Amino acid sequence: MTFTAIVREPIEPAQVLTLIGADQDGASLLFLGVVRDHNDGRSVGAVRYDTYEEMAAQVLSEIVEEAARAAGTDRVAAVHRIGELEVGEVSVAIAVSSPHRAEAYDASRYIIEEIKKRLPVWKKERYSDGAEVWVEGRTHTAPAVPLTAPTALDAAPAPPQSPQAPQAGAPRADGS
Repeated sequence: MTFTAIVREPIEPAQVLTLIGADQDGASLLFLGVVRDHNDGRSVGAVRYDTYEEMAAQVLSEIVEEAARAAGTDRVAAVHRIGELEVGEVSVAIAVSSPHRAEAYDASRYIIEEIKKRLPVWKKERYSDGAEVWVEGRTHTAPAVPLTAPTALDAAPAPPQSPQAPQAGAPRADGS
């Protein structure tokens, strides 16, 4: 069973891990997003996350369900914290368990990247100099979670590389 929550209290990573796992799973993965002390060359003292909670809860649930379906596991949990957070505090926790590690890693990566793209949460950074700025979300290219089972073609070895021409001045294979 998947689990999602938008919370105001601190996230307890060990508690999130208890929401996943089964005897058939060979992989349990926990990702933590943590407030860091810098961004874009500025010293960060704290952040504030704001959201429309009902909408965020629905979107987070959709993201987790998509990842669970694609990974073939229902043992997926994601918790996002809102409100005031200090440096070092956990802002998001994602836990996934599956029979094999690849599915767990793919699902976790998909969830965090989709959170960055789709979750209606806004972040205000409070800098050490007293300034405050609403920060625009950033996403990175992540591998897409496969939506279908791998085929024999997916498992086929890559074609051999064509030999490269020797570099100028490099000895040739025949010794000349």
